[in-house]
Amino acid sequence: MARTVRFHELGGPEVLRLEDVETGAPGPGELLIRVDAIGLNRAEALFRGGDYIEPVKEFPARLGAEAAGVVEAAGAGVPGFEPGRSVSVVPAFSMNDYGVYAERAIVPAAAVVPRPAGLGAVEGAAVWMPFLTAYGALVETGGMRAGDTVVLTAASSSVGLAAIQVAERVGATPIATTRTRAKAERLRAAGAAEVIVAGEEDVVTRVRELTGGRGAAHVFDAVAGPGVRELAKGVAPGGSLILYGMLSGEPTPYPGFELGMPALSLRTYTVHETTTDPERLRRAAAFVLSGLRAGAFRPVVDRVFGLDEIVEAHRHLESGAQIGKIVVTVDH
Repeated sequence: MARTVRFHELGGPEVLRLEDVETGAPGPGELLIRVDAIGLNRAEALFRGGDYIEPVKEFPARLGAEAAGVVEAAGAGVPGFEPGRSVSVVPAFSMNDYGVYAERAIVPAAAVVPRPAGLGAVEGAAVWMPFLTAYGALVETGGMRAGDTVVLTAASSSVGLAAIQVAERVGATPIATTRTRAKAERLRAAGAAEVIVAGEEDVVTRVRELTGGRGAAHVFDAVAGPGVRELAKGVAPGGSLILYGMLSGEPTPYPGFELGMPALSLRTYTVHETTTDPERLRRAAAFVLSGLRAGAFRPVVDRVFGLDEIVEAHRHLESGAQIGKIVVTVDH
C-alpha cells in the first residue's frame, strides 16, 4: 500500500484526499518509482477542477505528471533502468492513466529520464517541465537563436524563469513582463535583460523601444485571451507568438486579420509535443542536461510542502503568488 492523493469529485483544493492505495506491479513498458519529490503544475489544478483540456474520465482520479525518485522495479521490455537508479518523471502521459502524487507510482518508462549526479530530488522534480516547455516551444518549434529578442509573459512562473535561462543559453535577449513591480527585481536577478511592469507601462510601446522599433522575434505567452491582440503588435515581421497557457480563462482571438495580415506565426504549444516524441525528447533532454552540467540552468523552487500538506500546496499554487516551482516532498 502507498499513500496516494486522489479526488472523488471535481472542485477546489479541498477535494484532494490522501488515501492508502495498492500500487501493484509494473507492466510491460512501465516502471515502479519510489517518489521522493513531486513538481506541481497548473495543469493539475485545472484537471482537478474540471477545466483542463482533457476531462477526468472516472473517479476516484489521480494527479501528477512530474516527480523525482528512485526505480524500485521494471516491467518487461524496459532495459537500462535497474532498481536503485535515480530518475525524474516528465509530463508525457494522461493523468487519466497515471499519477505521481503518491509515495510510490507506476509510470511509463518512456516518461522517465535518468537524474544526473548532484541533482537532488527537489531540483529533479522542479527542472524538467519548465525547461522542456521553454526549450521545446522556443528553440525546437519557434527557432529561437542567438541575437533574437523574446518577450516572456507571466515571467515569474517556473516556465517563464526557465525561458529566461534558455534564452540566455542560446544567446537571445529575454524581456520579462510581470503584473506587479514586486516581482520585477526578482526577475532581473533571474537574468531578464529588461522587465516590463504591465500594470504601469504599455507593453507593446516598451517592446518597440527596446528593439529599435522592430519588435520581438518571439513572444512566449502564458495568458492568452483578448490580450493577444496587443501582444501581436509587439512581434517583429516574420516573428512568432507562441501560446502555452490560458491564464486569462477567456477566448483568444486570432489577431492577424485585425492587424492587416502581418507576417506573424501564431501557434499553441504543450510540453507533450516534446515529451511524447522520442527524438524530440532526446534532443531536449540533451539540451537541458548540458545546461545543468554547465551551471547555466538552475531550477527555481518557490516553496516546499510535505505530501500531507497537498491541500495547502494546491491553495498556494492557485494563489499566483509564487515565483518558480512549488514542490511536494515525500517522507518514507
